[in-house]
Amino acid sequence: MQLLRSSRLVINKTINPEWNEDLTLSVSDPNHPVSLTVFDHDTFSPDDPMGDAEFHITQFMEAVHMQFEDVPDGTIITKVQPCRANCLAEESSIVWTDGQVLQDMCLRLKNVECGELEIQLQWIQLPGSKSG
Repeated sequence: MQLLRSSRLVINKTINPEWNEDLTLSVSDPNHPVSLTVFDHDTFSPDDPMGDAEFHITQFMEAVHMQFEDVPDGTIITKVQPCRANCLAEESSIVWTDGQVLQDMCLRLKNVECGELEIQLQWIQLPGSKSG
């Protein structure tokens, strides 16, 4: 089992929420895209979907498994370009920072008039889990 960190939390009374929270996701197959759906929060009726997005983590996972010795902080390992196969709104860099691989992404939401979601991926290894 592999784990990936992302964000999720309800933010009230705003159309531009900032979650700034961690969510740990189990990744069973890094070759399949990660799918996200954003919902509003309704008190007296079911929550409504506000858009969705998909992104691939293949290049991120390849970077996680590389060896980094004497690599300076802020080194860009690779760049991921927006394309039809992902929902990237702009180019995304996979970077070596503070001894870890990070990827910041701006995702354009689908199935909605407009909307973007900014996330940061960070690999974590939990004790007792298999390394992928």
